[in-house]
Amino acid sequence: MWLLGVVVLLLCLVPTHQQFPRLCATQEALQTRECCPAWQGDGSACGARSGRGSCEDVSVTDQPDGPQYPFSGLDDREKWPLVFFNRTCQCTGNFMGFNCADCKFGYFGERCSERRESLRRNIFHLTRAERNRFVSYLNLAKQTLSSDYVVAIGTYREMQNGSNPLFANVSIYDVFVWMHYYVSRNALLGGPGNVWANVDFAHWAPAFSPWHRVYLLHWEHEIRKLTGDTTFSIPYWDWRDAQSCDVCTDELMGGRSPLDPNLISPSSVFSSWQVLCSQAEEYNNRGVLCDAREEGPVRRNPGNHDRNLVERIPTSAEVEFTLNLPNYDTGPMDRTANMSFRNTLEGFGDPQTGLGSSSRLGMHAALHVFMNGSMSSVQGSANDPIFLLHHAFVDSIYEQWLRRHNPAPSQYPEANAPIGHNGDYYMAPFIPLHQNKEYFISSKDLGYEYSHLLDTNQRLSESLRPYLEELREMWPWMLCAALCGVFVTIAVAAVVQTVTQRYRGSSWPQGRSWKGGFVLPERQPLIRSGDKDDTNHPNYQTAM
Repeated sequence: MWLLGVVVLLLCLVPTHQQFPRLCATQEALQTRECCPAWQGDGSACGARSGRGSCEDVSVTDQPDGPQYPFSGLDDREKWPLVFFNRTCQCTGNFMGFNCADCKFGYFGERCSERRESLRRNIFHLTRAERNRFVSYLNLAKQTLSSDYVVAIGTYREMQNGSNPLFANVSIYDVFVWMHYYVSRNALLGGPGNVWANVDFAHWAPAFSPWHRVYLLHWEHEIRKLTGDTTFSIPYWDWRDAQSCDVCTDELMGGRSPLDPNLISPSSVFSSWQVLCSQAEEYNNRGVLCDAREEGPVRRNPGNHDRNLVERIPTSAEVEFTLNLPNYDTGPMDRTANMSFRNTLEGFGDPQTGLGSSSRLGMHAALHVFMNGSMSSVQGSANDPIFLLHHAFVDSIYEQWLRRHNPAPSQYPEANAPIGHNGDYYMAPFIPLHQNKEYFISSKDLGYEYSHLLDTNQRLSESLRPYLEELREMWPWMLCAALCGVFVTIAVAAVVQTVTQRYRGSSWPQGRSWKGGFVLPERQPLIRSGDKDDTNHPNYQTAM
């Protein structure tokens, strides 16, 4: 597998734009705590000579965190990214990226001056070609090693304050798997089994929706960079009222294996995928980080989950109840929050009463549990590609709530949220840096829209797209068939007309009468008059 990875790296060095830039994963960068790589366009740090950005000190918020995490100075994610870097690129205008080489979300072109809105579609409204392309892009990202980024497999302390860098090469797809693991892992307090579980820098608190929004935007951006397809958008799975995993087919995300119900069908490309960072309990027992090694195939057995924890896939009524909650977050802003849109959407508030600390999981969390496999572990859930479809739909619900309630920016908490979730906190482990409150805005401000949020006529048009596309592909054959039918009809009519004119007025005493009023002679009868035993011809009439 590593040999294959080296070959892929040599053949396809494709840049990605999250986590630790390879150029910043060196002794010099870690010890100076400066991550300001040069932009290739002019060779200057952050593209300064071209006015794209500059290397600046990182200023972090000093607002107090909530009481859920009672420690300080023990976890590398605290006050991200200061443990690793206190100077990074700050980009100007519409430029973005760890070295200001990219455009902000929604902008394109060499100078990032082209504003464009992309459309995320229901996966069942994609054409056959689009569905095939999506699966192919996913697999390409899984098989292509990231040339620009590496992932940390040790803490800063284990790296001896930067003198012993501990990083690993992974694929573009697995950079995102690692990111979701890293942001949600338990805090390592020192030594085997000594961890703090009640902490998560992207879940259980207000940053849940903004963090995953940025995560999907970066993932979408990387697929465009990898494939050169700037029109690509992540599709979503509208799972409301679904009775089963209707995307679990070999044409889409992989059906159930007939050999093992916990695995994906061998007919799907996803059956060959290997997971990483999926054994949270083992890492905790050893007091270590995930080492980014392969840990077996993607597991999935949808519907055969713990019914005491999750009854079923969420319904339309539960989504509507959640959307009607007017407050983004409430009280302690954690899993106990009552009448909180965020907590109910995430799945810890009851989607029928809005009360927190629900004994049963709902909404977002219910779908994870329903999938009953790799998706059911928070830290390892991104290993299953269904994660992307699911979170795209969850993001669309967040977007619908923003449009329905039009909240003031002050609704997003500036202080006292669980650690990592205050408005000015930088999202771990993203580099380039993003603050939580920057993504408490409409998706349209970030350059994308959802098809099911379009107006009625546009939604109808979107739902008809795949059928119209199939008709467009079939029309040459249909035209050919129609023309053939016309020619056959003309030929038959000509024959009938000829025969009618030829035998008009004739009488045939030994003939058969046609409905048209004329008869045809039987010059050579099927059964000759001399045959006495017609049982010798059992198949003759059958053949006729």
